[in-house]
Amino acid sequence: MKEKEKNIENTSEQNDKIVMDKSVFKVNKELRKKQEEEQAKKEQEIAEKYAQREKEKQEAYEKKLHDEKIELMRLKQGIVEESETIHEEKEEEIKLSFGKKISNFFYHNKWWLVLCVFLLGLGSFLVYDLLSKPNPDMIVLMLCDNNFVGDSPFIEEYFEEYAEDSNGNGKVLVSVYNIPYGDDEYQNYINGVSTKLTTYLNSDDAVMLIGNKKTTDDLLIPEDSLVDLSSIYPDDPHVNRYFYYIKDTKFAEHIGVSPDVITDDMFFALRKPKDVMNASQKEMQETYDKDFPVFDKVVKALSSEEE
Repeated sequence: MKEKEKNIENTSEQNDKIVMDKSVFKVNKELRKKQEEEQAKKEQEIAEKYAQREKEKQEAYEKKLHDEKIELMRLKQGIVEESETIHEEKEEEIKLSFGKKISNFFYHNKWWLVLCVFLLGLGSFLVYDLLSKPNPDMIVLMLCDNNFVGDSPFIEEYFEEYAEDSNGNGKVLVSVYNIPYGDDEYQNYINGVSTKLTTYLNSDDAVMLIGNKKTTDDLLIPEDSLVDLSSIYPDDPHVNRYFYYIKDTKFAEHIGVSPDVITDDMFFALRKPKDVMNASQKEMQETYDKDFPVFDKVVKALSSEEE
């Protein structure tokens, strides 16, 4: 019996302890909540005070601007001669030595000076390039895809043997412009063939051509663009109307290539003087008169050689 009472007493004490623990937990929770509410309230009050101060500062600033605007208008209209709120500030003049003035100028204008130096250097280079660029006495256009001939290191020297110093610069120079026009449209594109053709066929720079059948099929109408060589060389077996065919001549030997690279349809021809996009017939006639003697010497020399 006593044991039972003792157990009941222990159970009662445990229940009281649990109740007490719950009560303490509840009190602590309520205290934390109260503290958090008070902290939030303080933070809100601080934020409201800060916002109010900022608002007052903004209003004061806007009022100052408004008053100054009104005062400025009064000054401009002559209502008042001086203003107590607007004061003209004069910067104190700083006196610099000559050396410091130079240094100050370079400091504030360094980027413009760099740009000017760059442009001056570029201009000098272009002028030098223009003045030092070779001025050929004669230009020959090669309008066919045959790099064995066009890239020969001796082809220009061969024509120079028959040319003269027509520009009076003290030396003879012939330039062969190799424009490899062929069937491969991609290669034509990457080699800039179309641009080169447009440039040179619309200028008076050259009248002598080296071409082939594709040249006349695609680029030139012989009756319209080329000189009838049969009227100039009626008895030459290499001449057929507008073309001087070079297959059975020693031209390949003279320029250091194999005769096999000269195809049956390769020829020399002369452009007919006429108005083109970038030159008049008169200008082209001047080039023709200058270059024809060279063409004539080359043709006669090749035709007279033993095959």
